[in-house]
Amino acid sequence: MIAIARVVRLAAWLVALVIVAGIALVLLDANMGNVIVRDIHDAASFLVGPFKNVFSPKSHKADIAVNWGLAAVVYLLVGSLIAGMLVRMAPRGVVRSRTAAV
Repeated sequence: MIAIARVVRLAAWLVALVIVAGIALVLLDANMGNVIVRDIHDAASFLVGPFKNVFSPKSHKADIAVNWGLAAVVYLLVGSLIAGMLVRMAPRGVVRSRTAAV
């Protein structure tokens, strides 16, 4: 169970990393004609689908930063919550006594 919890936590961090990279590319006016930039932006846009237009700032950059930032935080919180529950569900190991090994 602990290994699964680590995978869940890693996946949440990777998703958040992609979203934050997408935010940075928009804020820095990266060239969307570049294949790498476009792929990262598309992946981030797909991941934040449910969080689009939660807030409606007037600026496009502010809209991306706020809504996508919210998505990254939610992914991290939910991933950590699920990982924590998996760790709590893991069976406890047997504690060996040092005095027994003579």
